[in-house]
Amino acid sequence: MVNKPLVKSAEEVLDPQAPLSQAFRDAVSAEISAFLSEQSSVLDSMGPELVPVHLMASQMLCGGKRMRPAFCVWGYVAAAGMPSNDDLKPLLIAAGSLDVLHVSALIHDDLMDSSDLRRGRPAAHRQFEALHANAGWLRDSAAFGRAGAILLGDLLVMWSAQMLHGAGVEQSALERALPIVEAMRTEVTCGQYLDIVAQAHPLRKRAPAIGSLKPTIELALDDASRVVEYKAARYTVQRPSQMGAAIGGGDDELYFALGAYGSPLGRAFQFRDDLLGVFGDPQVTGKPAGDDLREGKRTVLVAHAYAHAGDAGQKLLLQRLGDPGLDETGISELQQVIVESGARDAVESMISEYHERALKALHDTEITEEGRAGLTALADAAVRREF
Repeated sequence: MVNKPLVKSAEEVLDPQAPLSQAFRDAVSAEISAFLSEQSSVLDSMGPELVPVHLMASQMLCGGKRMRPAFCVWGYVAAAGMPSNDDLKPLLIAAGSLDVLHVSALIHDDLMDSSDLRRGRPAAHRQFEALHANAGWLRDSAAFGRAGAILLGDLLVMWSAQMLHGAGVEQSALERALPIVEAMRTEVTCGQYLDIVAQAHPLRKRAPAIGSLKPTIELALDDASRVVEYKAARYTVQRPSQMGAAIGGGDDELYFALGAYGSPLGRAFQFRDDLLGVFGDPQVTGKPAGDDLREGKRTVLVAHAYAHAGDAGQKLLLQRLGDPGLDETGISELQQVIVESGARDAVESMISEYHERALKALHDTEITEEGRAGLTALADAAVRREF
């Protein structure tokens, strides 16, 4: 019996009308799994203690939407057209490295936010904590869990770089893509720091800086918008699509156009995520309902709510936002404040506005028709998703 190839033909995997098809996600997952299998022997040679590390990495990388790999692949198509069957595998490996980087960020993010769940499973630090407790090891299980999660996240950052460098794309293409990837790594890390700084500041209306004519709501939105731009928009859409374009030989004009597409679409993607973090169904999102409220995330949604809520609503936000013990009643009360303040509707309007901006950027740019179709369908999927 002849074994089926790991990668199918480009026509089987890539569909401009369904850029997140099951065939595409399976193809990316297969390349990530193949890379992890190669690393298994490396970890095994160091000792059996690393078996849980490899298992946890494999579990956390087995799912997900594969959005970042998709933006990378269709950025390539926008520049070069549909890849040949020979070029598909290196492209999928390079694109898959973005999800390895993404999971590293999720592991660290869950630790910083003290989240218990990720994609319906215990977060990495909780799994390491349980490993320590069940084994009856010495010292504090929670501290071990935190340390294990930091190290696993760091390992995945290094593996993402290794996977990209070993993808098999031409050296000239790799050299074009690396500055974009390096910028993305810096931006998402600094964006995460901006996020924790925002959460550390008291939630209150602050006075404008001396000489500033901006009202308070604009100042609050400026703070939240910087976090969204660097932690989400560039990291999720702009840089992945530019990376793909670089591999495909795109020029500066295309990079600029994908920036004009990626920044507003990435913001819209994050705003949808913010709404799901407050109003999403945990059976669909894989995280507890209202988890963003327990974590006290300072999103554009929260900035709008606090600026436009009445005195009672503002007081409730001050008292309960970021309370790790927030129960279902408390979540429902905060949800009501957000809805009655008009924040939910305002953010929905922003999602529509930014989505339209992204599509206009595509319309005004000379790119391949397959690339335009794929990136348009991805834009629709980014803002209309339920998880």
